[in-house]
Amino acid sequence: MLPFARVTIIGLGLIGSSIARAVRQHMPSARVTGFDADPAVRETALRIALCDDVADTAGTSVIDADLVILCVPVGAMGAAAAGIAADLPADAIVSDVGSCKESVVEAVRTALPDATFVPAHPVAGTENSGPEAGFASLFHGRWCIVTPVAGTDALAVERVREFWKRLGAEVETMAPDHHDRVLAVTSHLPHLIAYTIVGTASDMEEVTQSEVIKYSAGGFRDFTRIAASDPTMWRDVFLANKEAVLDMLQRFSEDLTALQRAIRWGKGDELFELFTRTRAIRRSIIEQGQDDAAPDFGRTHD
Repeated sequence: MLPFARVTIIGLGLIGSSIARAVRQHMPSARVTGFDADPAVRETALRIALCDDVADTAGTSVIDADLVILCVPVGAMGAAAAGIAADLPADAIVSDVGSCKESVVEAVRTALPDATFVPAHPVAGTENSGPEAGFASLFHGRWCIVTPVAGTDALAVERVREFWKRLGAEVETMAPDHHDRVLAVTSHLPHLIAYTIVGTASDMEEVTQSEVIKYSAGGFRDFTRIAASDPTMWRDVFLANKEAVLDMLQRFSEDLTALQRAIRWGKGDELFELFTRTRAIRRSIIEQGQDDAAPDFGRTHD
């Protein structure tokens, strides 16, 4: 039995369009309705037949939904929820895909105080965006973290968990505040560092832009992939999860200072110990199936 028969996706970017494709692949009898605030995105979704139906308004997209997933930047979650409030069926479950949970819970519950809201965060993505960037296998073997608040209907939580399992995800449950601290260090801080490193390189007057691009093989090139992520989404993430991000950034700054000291004073043993420990973490990520051990990050060299 399907966890949901009628799924509405609000926001048809990378994640929303990937959910639409995954539902059609793994739950072909479920009906998928989509909506995006951008008319151009709606036109593209219609052209590529992304959903069974693409609605002209947010309200009409949810009229008969039993699951509504908000796939918009975290800063827009409140407005997206408010846009469906008048038309949302009383028995529908609302979820989301935001990478910050405490701020999203507050925004959605304010806009939809009587709705059953089960927050979720599929920890998956690429640097690309838009309805044509999605693909059905995006969530295969990746974690989806479900973050219900205390008192949320247990059956609703289980239905959302089952939905993500059907899409191929591994599912974990966390409290919203714990999720935000975990993601601050595993996702948000790395993005902040990538944006900073790429920005620093572009600002260096003694290195021309052509040289930065020409000699970008290796580490810098890999930072640029992260730094190419959607700017609206990441602006909202840092503002929405600022307390946890600032805490992790302070810890990182202290560790960076210790690393500076080790280099300055030639403490090779300390450097070797750190690099050995971090190498082991990389191997653990591969062993747990969260990345590929293919040489050069799987790049082809034809």
